[in-house]
Amino acid sequence: MDTENSSVTDFLLAGLTSQPELQIPLFFLFLGFYVVTVVGNLGLITLIGLNSHLHTPMYFFLYNLSFIDFCYSTVITPKMLMSFVSKKNIISYAGCMTQLFFFLFFVISESFILSAMAYDRYAAICNPLVYMATMSSQICLLLLLGVYVMGFVGAMAHTACMVRLTFCANNLVDHYMCDILPLLALSCTSTYVNELVVFIVVGIDTGVPTVTIFISYALILSSILHIHSTEGRSKAFSTCSSHIIAVSLFFGSGAFMYLKLSSLLSMNQGKVSSLFYTIVVPMLNPLIYSLRNKDVKIALKKTLSKVLFS
Repeated sequence: MDTENSSVTDFLLAGLTSQPELQIPLFFLFLGFYVVTVVGNLGLITLIGLNSHLHTPMYFFLYNLSFIDFCYSTVITPKMLMSFVSKKNIISYAGCMTQLFFFLFFVISESFILSAMAYDRYAAICNPLVYMATMSSQICLLLLLGVYVMGFVGAMAHTACMVRLTFCANNLVDHYMCDILPLLALSCTSTYVNELVVFIVVGIDTGVPTVTIFISYALILSSILHIHSTEGRSKAFSTCSSHIIAVSLFFGSGAFMYLKLSSLLSMNQGKVSSLFYTIVVPMLNPLIYSLRNKDVKIALKKTLSKVLFS
């Protein structure tokens, strides 16, 4: 990254808290969260890859969701853990911009992969007879390409606008990561363009997936109400409720962080909100989307049996 527009060559990350007695307990707490996230998501990726009966559109998107969760948790958590055990958690200017880019790339990609999964469930429940034609390999690949293209475009827009700013004497980022709003607070030049980009890009990156998910689930619920079997309704409602809870956590915390005026949002509130979609959601997704799933449980038993007997 070019540092010509800034007299700052590195930043200090303030971390989650400044209270010394909380540093070590929080370190082990979030280390545990990260281990669960890594094991859960990599385990799910491995299961889907090794079991051919899971090579369906639903698990194709779940595979990519786990990959995205693992990546953007890894972009954030290790550096956050350093803030608990280091007196000064320093990150270079180039490192900060790189972290910002990859964090935004993966978090935007997650919002669109969730909407692709909602569309997949709509196709499976509302049009089961033409499901394989609707969700063909070509369609799935095109949807996935759209997911990553939107992630790249959004991340580039934010990062390019951030690089053009000038950062002067103050280099203390009041956060545990390089995020948009804490960095904007340090700029000694106008951030009007950046704030405009935040409202437009974040509005698109949350609005389009949210509308897609809302419409998909409205149609799904309408179809569920026409199911005569109580067991069928219960199973469908259970699947929908799990997805809606995860989506609500992800989009709710993200919207709270970015769509409120920065003057009305304290950094402490922002840190807590960020914890949900950077730490909690990637950890819970394997549980929400897979461990309650019968097919995944069967695949896990088969895989463990092969490993033990071999």
